[in-house]
Amino acid sequence: MSTAVHGKNYDIADISLAERGRFRMQWAAKEMPVLDLLEERYRRERPFEGVRMAAAMHVTSETANLMRILIAGGAEIALCASNPLSTQDDIAAALVSYYEMPVFAIKGETNAQYNAHLNAVLDTSPHLTMDDGMDLVAMLHTQRSSLLDGVMGGTEETTTGVIRLRAMAAQGKLAFPVIAVNDAMTKHFFDNRYGTGQSTLDGIIRATNVLMAGKTFVVGGYGWCSKGIAMRAKGMGANVIVTEVDPLRALEAVMDGFQVLPMSHAAKAGHIFCSATGDINVIDRHHMEQMRDGAILANSGHFDVEINMKALEAMSTKITRVRDFLDEYTLEDGRRIYVAGEGRLVNLAAAEGHPSAVMDMSFANQALAAEYLLKHSDEMTGNVYDMPEELDREIAALKLRAMGVEIDTLTAEQEAYLNEWTLGTAE
Repeated sequence: MSTAVHGKNYDIADISLAERGRFRMQWAAKEMPVLDLLEERYRRERPFEGVRMAAAMHVTSETANLMRILIAGGAEIALCASNPLSTQDDIAAALVSYYEMPVFAIKGETNAQYNAHLNAVLDTSPHLTMDDGMDLVAMLHTQRSSLLDGVMGGTEETTTGVIRLRAMAAQGKLAFPVIAVNDAMTKHFFDNRYGTGQSTLDGIIRATNVLMAGKTFVVGGYGWCSKGIAMRAKGMGANVIVTEVDPLRALEAVMDGFQVLPMSHAAKAGHIFCSATGDINVIDRHHMEQMRDGAILANSGHFDVEINMKALEAMSTKITRVRDFLDEYTLEDGRRIYVAGEGRLVNLAAAEGHPSAVMDMSFANQALAAEYLLKHSDEMTGNVYDMPEELDREIAALKLRAMGVEIDTLTAEQEAYLNEWTLGTAE
């Protein structure tokens, strides 16, 4: 049951956690200087004055700092979780208590609660959506379609959500423009690779406390997220195997020094498995039937579909919670398979998600994309749009400035040379 605070509604685990959450928000903010630079401008210009936003995102200390700057810019924003296990309850409490913000998120919430919370943020009749995985946009188009006329546009944070949105747009069913924040270079080069790489290993280690060195670590996929996971696992001394369906990505993995095998072969060799593809059943029943006793499975894709959990449950005679966020599945032949974070997004289910320094750029993309939609949505249609390159470069420049890094600029002569086609070897 939601409760009123300062005239607004919320549904969180425990409001008394607010002070702890505020301290963690402040700690994260120390590593988010780009958002601070945007906040300075937003307080002056108030670009979101009177704009209602509905956000479905991981409720973390980093997300809270994005909410902070949007509120500073005048936004009226309601927030719910984009994954049942990704909420940090103290952060939800801090946003309600210190920012009087309607938040609907509880770590470990049921599917019924999750859907109720999506509906609660849509009850605000938003002008803009901010999604991570596309569940909010999907509900808006199916169960809450009466609200579509008031929506100017939206942003999407993650690979899985962009895949779903492009499929929807291809069928002509997307009713408003959405900017694929995930595909910005300052997002997938850094957040997806370095953020996912570090936080995924963090989640697996917190759940299991296993030594990575000397283990065979199987990575499902070789997109930006999986590249980061493979890189970090290799850096910790693991022998890394990559599985892929795309020949170009598979070739890239080989050239990066990784062994590439079909999952059916890798299943026999691996000690630890982690998938991050955005597709279903990457680790399937016939793979698990071949795994060694003690194999550890994790997922770093957005939804809990990459490991076939229903098949694993059907194969098991007993399921035991052996550590926080680690379940032991005992199979009929006596082998044991361990699953971290219930097969959900392991970096948030068992750890704290990405480091603040990379989310600084990702959430700057979110803020600038929302601002862009306010100015340009009338020129856009129901489609998925790339992040404008000039905004991407602005964020990179702000990050460098905040880090104290200086770069060269082209001279007038160099610019002229790059724009001239007649100059060549003989000149």
